[in-house]
Amino acid sequence: MIIKFFEKEKIDKIGLDFYLVYGDNEGQKKEVLKSILKNFKGLTTKYDERELLENKNEVLSSLLNQSFFEENKAFVIFRSTDRSLGFIQDILEKKITDTKIVLLSERLDKKSKIRTFFEKNKNTGCVPVYPDDNNTLSKIATSYFKENQISISRECIDMIVQKSSGDRNNLKNEIVKIISYLDKNKIIKIDEIYKIVNLSENYSVSELVDNCLGKNLNKTIKILNENNYSTEDCILIIRTLISKSKRLSKILKDYEKNENLDQIISTYRPPIFWKDKNAVKTQVKAWNSIKIDDLIFKINDLELLIKKNSSRSLNILYDFLIDTAQAKI
Repeated sequence: MIIKFFEKEKIDKIGLDFYLVYGDNEGQKKEVLKSILKNFKGLTTKYDERELLENKNEVLSSLLNQSFFEENKAFVIFRSTDRSLGFIQDILEKKITDTKIVLLSERLDKKSKIRTFFEKNKNTGCVPVYPDDNNTLSKIATSYFKENQISISRECIDMIVQKSSGDRNNLKNEIVKIISYLDKNKIIKIDEIYKIVNLSENYSVSELVDNCLGKNLNKTIKILNENNYSTEDCILIIRTLISKSKRLSKILKDYEKNENLDQIISTYRPPIFWKDKNAVKTQVKAWNSIKIDDLIFKINDLELLIKKNSSRSLNILYDFLIDTAQAKI
């Protein structure tokens, strides 16, 4: 069953337990998910698709054996692909009740098996989300600033909307940055907007790469789930990953000659900022020079693969990062 985004408020009345929400608009996805779980009372568990499929039998067993006294369960599965279809079919065939499943996916073409299944099955809801147009984003921004009694020009609104790349989630992130900057001030000027929305350092990307190289699998998955990365961010993440991997390679080679790690990090050029030193120490313990050099070659191959498969770039990159975070020396 196909459900349009503007019909999201009717989702509770429709009463389905299985939903596929796909597309590039992360802000709309969050709003649809909120509508689906609006009146749900029970335990909600979040999985990356890969993580779910690795534990598929255990999850199915827990659902089949849940007692009458247990809470209802909801599963939110991020980065879903056609590989999740078998899991959904198993649950439908076994007629498992008191369970709500929401699959969140990137853009899916018409040939996608899971999209076709959710569209044609009367017991499942399929909600496509598309980029917001500038007029919609402008109305959202104008309304928000008006409600908060903040004086802002049309030129400023247009700049924020342009930065949002057709996604209301990006828009809200930009507005939060602006509100934080304003503090108690109620007026903002165009030069201040320009400075705020064009901050050069992407902290979430740096944190993602640090945790990936530090073999912190849980934190890596959490960052992937919580951040609104776009296909355009893939190359930025790859370049950050290869830059930090090359730095780690040099440090590891120096560490093989001199076991005073603090001295190596302190004298490294360009300098490593104090806030990054603990992350680097964790990475040194997680790798050896042979393995990190092998990773660098793989990252170069990854960049070529992503450029050839742009429609699947996020899924390819996420799989690579998760593999790297759980790889053994």
